[in-house]
Amino acid sequence: MKNFKHIAVAFSLLMVAAFFSAGQVMAQSDAMSSVKSAMKTGSAKELSKSFSSMVELTLDGNEATSYSNTQAEFVMKNFFAKNAPVDFSVNHNGTSDKGQLYAIGTYAAKGDSYTVLIRMKSANGKYLIHSMNFIKD
Repeated sequence: MKNFKHIAVAFSLLMVAAFFSAGQVMAQSDAMSSVKSAMKTGSAKELSKSFSSMVELTLDGNEATSYSNTQAEFVMKNFFAKNAPVDFSVNHNGTSDKGQLYAIGTYAAKGDSYTVLIRMKSANGKYLIHSMNFIKD
């Protein structure tokens, strides 16, 4: 009987851990899904909904610059205006050992193509972009 109680407790703990892990995976998927959609349409407004309070952007080979989320929205609006999207696809994504989400994608614009590195951190249970690097191919 004692072993049965231990097994039941272990099983219960395992189920709780699985539930929270599934919730985290769904949050990660939702976060990257909304970013992917905003990038495909070139919507700085939609993309900015996934920005943390400060965002580091690297565009067109320039140095990385930190912006408030409002400033970053305007910077991305200008980038999308100059580089209208044709497509965006995620080639690889994952989670670092520190819990950050990352994605490596390809942003196709009219006449140009960029490799994009997106890094997201969890804040209050929601993954938000803290840096984006656009590297011209």
